[in-house]
Amino acid sequence: MADLKVNIGGLQMKNPVMTASGTFGYGLEFADFVPLDQIGGIIVKGTTLRPREGNDYPRMAETAQGMLNCVGLQNKGVDYFCEHIYPQIKDIDTRMIVNVSGSSPDDYAECAARIDALDRIPAIELNISCPNVHDGGMAFGVTCAGAASVVKAVRERYHKTLIVKLSPNVTDITEIARACEAEGADSVSLINTLMGMSIDVERRCSRLSIGTGGLSGPCVKPVALRMVWQVAKAVRIPVIGLGGISNATDAIEFFMAGASAIEIGTANFIDPAVTIKVRDGINDWLDAHGCRSLSEIVGALHA
Repeated sequence: MADLKVNIGGLQMKNPVMTASGTFGYGLEFADFVPLDQIGGIIVKGTTLRPREGNDYPRMAETAQGMLNCVGLQNKGVDYFCEHIYPQIKDIDTRMIVNVSGSSPDDYAECAARIDALDRIPAIELNISCPNVHDGGMAFGVTCAGAASVVKAVRERYHKTLIVKLSPNVTDITEIARACEAEGADSVSLINTLMGMSIDVERRCSRLSIGTGGLSGPCVKPVALRMVWQVAKAVRIPVIGLGGISNATDAIEFFMAGASAIEIGTANFIDPAVTIKVRDGINDWLDAHGCRSLSEIVGALHA
């Protein structure tokens, strides 16, 4: 067995395979399909300061080699999470991480502060692809100033490992990554979904209730790989790669591009046990290539 342990901004994990927020519920939903304690980390669905109903249906659409969604961060709010969900997941023997969203830096910071008080939640992942209600709906993550404002506000009130999830819908993702690093992010994860659309030509309308949605799945992997490679060269903090990972070979590509860990998202809908299969496949590849630890191939791309 190769050494699969990784360290993400001070967060020690038994292996580098994590689940992407919004694709694995709170973990409990998958307990009948996969041993949760064998996953490196579980990032639970997006949590906001106040309850959100999400967008109207339809809010998912299948595409070639992927899917679109506009769920809209439906959740019952951070207080409900703390009171009802946390007691159910706190004893799962893996790293339980909460994805935090908001509509203003203060919203993010307050939500993060409440999660900071939970002993068994060692990290949060900030979703900065949310619209800034005070700036005409532009997502925080598409400008350096917007991203920095959220990270700075959260860093002042959150004292554990802080991961920032970057939007790919930008001109230069390395600038955004450096802005987050400068304000105290311990790690960045990328990519979030790409904006996309699907049209029903018979009804002459979008297949999604709000017109557009986030594109994920194997079709986005080449874009995700390129961005991970660029960001890994631009920052000193660990990079977590995600976007279209369906098997161990996909994961190995992300490690060679510079990712220290990976997240699996859309593939969970196809195979609920994919996380463990990917973990085992990573180990088999390392053994077959004479590698004693994962660290030997992180950033090993010759380019």
